[in-house]
Formats: sequence, C-alpha cells, structure tokens
Amino acid sequence: MSAYAALAEPHRRQILDLLRDGERPAGELVEHIALSQPGVSKHLKVLREAGLVVVRVDGKQRLYALRPEPLAEVDQWLEPYRAFWSRRLDALELHLEENP
Repeated sequence: MSAYAALAEPHRRQILDLLRDGERPAGELVEHIALSQPGVSKHLKVLREAGLVVVRVDGKQRLYALRPEPLAEVDQWLEPYRAFWSRRLDALELHLEENP
C-alpha cells in the first residue's frame, strides 16, 4: 500500500499524529484511539507496510515509531497545491484591502 492510500484513513492519521512526539507502545496507542486493540493493530500493519512506521520489540512490548521519509514524498506532491492556495489567499487579501 502506498503512503497516500495509508493516509486516506482517519484513524491511521491519528496514529501518525500520536507518533510525532516519539516512539509509543501499541497499548498506549489503543488508549488514545477509539478502536479495539485488534483494530489498532490492523491500522499499524497497514502503516508498517506503507513504510510510515517501524516497530521494535522491547520485552513484551511492541514500540512503534514514525518514519518521516515517505511523508517527504507526500510533502513534495502537495507543494504545488500550497503554492496554488497561497496565490488564492494573497488575491483574497488584496481584494479585502481594496474593498473594505
């Protein structure tokens, strides 16, 4: 699965948001997401297969961490859209200044 497809699901984005601050055990992710443990595990598997997270075993825990490299590809794809919206917002700002 591609990073784009993995990011399409809101729970997976929520997991990535939680991992932005650093590595977390799977149980902690379950506590923060309104899903069962099997549901979170399913999403973690998709994120691993897309290369967005890595897992390491520490005793009985599985610790998950964000892999930012695939997100760089998404960021590059989004760049032209940011430029598009920046121009549109600049035009709106100018219009509002000229027509108070």
